[in-house]
Amino acid sequence: MQRPEAWPRPHPGEGAAAAQAGGPAPPARAGEPVGLRLQEPSLYTVKAVFILDNDGHRLLAKYYDDTFPSLKEQMAFEKNVFSKTSRTDSEIAFFGGMTIVYKSSIDLFLYVVGSSHENELMLMCVLTCLFESLNHVLRKNVEKHWLLENMDGAFLVLDEIVDGGVILESDPQQVIQKVLQSAKEQIKWSLLK
Repeated sequence: MQRPEAWPRPHPGEGAAAAQAGGPAPPARAGEPVGLRLQEPSLYTVKAVFILDNDGHRLLAKYYDDTFPSLKEQMAFEKNVFSKTSRTDSEIAFFGGMTIVYKSSIDLFLYVVGSSHENELMLMCVLTCLFESLNHVLRKNVEKHWLLENMDGAFLVLDEIVDGGVILESDPQQVIQKVLQSAKEQIKWSLLK
């Protein structure tokens, strides 16, 4: 019989999917309660990032998994999150089995969503990086009007921070540098055409 430590780890994408589909899981150690077992670490920490205005309407949103597969489900989730968080002064909420960190700025609400077991500090680093990078790109005017005027820059910022749910960068200076480099390359290619 194999020792529990010798069980093979699942391949990427198989961990949660295999567990939900009833796939094989390593047996619990003797005397270990099944509910207290640690989950496999994953790079896929962010489930969604979205920005809402002060009325709760979507301005920018990216979902990185199929927790909310349809636009209707995403909008309902955003509406529920907004109604729960818009009148509070805290920075973190647990809602619908999700960990949500958020920040308000003038007439915007920025949200980063992770699973219920996700590290809140990691999610807060993403939120802080997003806010500070947008603050620079929007010339210290993180508000609805300027966000709508510079939506392409906002998506570039978000894409430099998170890709497919994986946190790529948490330093705003590095994000800004990459966004500026990307913008220079786009201008160069447009001039060559």
